[in-house]
Amino acid sequence: GSGMCQQRLNRGTRPLCLCIGIAPLVRTVEEIPEPITTVIKGNIPSWINGSFLRNGPGRFEFGKDNFNHWFDGMALMHRFYIHDGEVTYSSRFLRSDSYVRNSEKDRIVVCEFGTMAMPDPCKNFFSRFLSRFKIPKATDNASVNFVKYKGDYYVSTETNYMRRVDPQSLETKEKVDWSEYIAVNSATAHPHYDREGASYNMGNSYGKGGFFYNIIRVPPPEKVEGEDKADFSGAQVLCSIPASDSRKPSYYHSFAMSENYVVFIEQPIKLDLLKFMLFRIQGKSFDKVMTWEPQYDTIFHVVHRHTGEQSKVKYSAPPMFTLHQINAYEDKGFLVMDMCCGDDGDVIGDFTLENLRRAPGEEMDKFYNSMCRNLPRRYVLPLTVTDDTPSDQNLVTLPFCQATAVKTGCGKVCIRVCIYELYDEELFQYGGLEFPQINYAHYNARPYRYYYACGFGHLFSDSLLKMDLETKKLKAWRHPGLFPSEPVFVPAPNATEEDDGVVMSVIITPRTEKSTFLLVLDAKTFTELGRAEVPVNIPFGTHGVFNEMH
Repeated sequence: GSGMCQQRLNRGTRPLCLCIGIAPLVRTVEEIPEPITTVIKGNIPSWINGSFLRNGPGRFEFGKDNFNHWFDGMALMHRFYIHDGEVTYSSRFLRSDSYVRNSEKDRIVVCEFGTMAMPDPCKNFFSRFLSRFKIPKATDNASVNFVKYKGDYYVSTETNYMRRVDPQSLETKEKVDWSEYIAVNSATAHPHYDREGASYNMGNSYGKGGFFYNIIRVPPPEKVEGEDKADFSGAQVLCSIPASDSRKPSYYHSFAMSENYVVFIEQPIKLDLLKFMLFRIQGKSFDKVMTWEPQYDTIFHVVHRHTGEQSKVKYSAPPMFTLHQINAYEDKGFLVMDMCCGDDGDVIGDFTLENLRRAPGEEMDKFYNSMCRNLPRRYVLPLTVTDDTPSDQNLVTLPFCQATAVKTGCGKVCIRVCIYELYDEELFQYGGLEFPQINYAHYNARPYRYYYACGFGHLFSDSLLKMDLETKKLKAWRHPGLFPSEPVFVPAPNATEEDDGVVMSVIITPRTEKSTFLLVLDAKTFTELGRAEVPVNIPFGTHGVFNEMH
């Protein structure tokens, strides 16, 4: 049971002492709009042709005003352009309304997740809001990810706004409001893509009928040459899933998708809508409206991807929280879902800049050791359950798989999964893992063997890991004082095996000024092929994507 899992987790998790301060990783930097050259050490394979695009917070104050939370920093887009073994680097701040208005006034005038803008702009907001009961506009500071819809790139966060961007010049284009196309008022920064080029995402909506989680589909691009505008024609809501408790909907950051199913994971991180409204009126920041409520189960809502039909089976699991999925696929009548999970969802509010800028020492160690380790887990859902399926026996018959699924008396299937599944003890040396990536182009929604991730032996990732699901063995790249970003896999041309290709990551260090580099590892051996050194400071970022150029 989960008690046993927990003990094992604690036994393997030794308190760590963090001897390196990471304050420099969360400080403001200048943008570099014109590409600059880099110094290549080793060898960058000449077949790599395209740009590695990354996103994340890059400005933490305006005038005398400071943001409180790491998520609030203004979006800074980075581009490493790789061609013929050479690399150039450029970066630009997203010219969001938030950025432009804050810059003009030289103070923070737009409210973010953990920072309230003061004193007056929000005050009028709230009096206006009270008179009309309209929620004040969300931020368009899209600092989480680069995403693709119909062949165009957008930067995205978790509100209803995205910004279209030019992947070559990093120029900011028009603001796109999801709610103008479909009846949702937010969308995640982690869409999935099918092999035809359609994009899938999840978004919230609420109205008289309650609170709903919606699965959205945006069709593949239709070839219209020379049109330079955002195109969401044909976007539709595939399925609306009512929240289990409409006053306390769940927070979610991503979702799972296999060949035929989309799975929404309703987890016990709850948003208190009443508090949310009150906080907006009182001018408090929103990071306090999320609470971890482990008295609730985790519920898996399974929806057929082609028909939008929701499974009648109720799949539930013990409380856990997950930010990032690794992969999901169908196998012999089962839906296998791999994801990074934690058992304590209190952490999101903790990434305040005050916490991250603590000096190394007891305080920092205490903060790190209080945080939950995220670990890779597998959940297996039997898809062929009927009323005649016997109760109280494990229905999972996949070989090499200790996952269990038991139908309980009330006619619903309960999934209880222990965490031995996707790793062994060795992973604890690296502090658990997050930011998982796979060979997405060829293995997403299909059976797969490898994934890549960041190890978290510090508050920010301090190692890169390659995990082999067949042997549970891992390969690691780790050097004290170096902090890698999410590893992105790029397949080699004419690859025959899943790990034929390279893994790229941006490595930053708080120890020396201006010594960032792009690291290129051979994905098979996980050894360094080459690096491109950039004489600039780059703050710790969120997600990235490789945009291949032909």
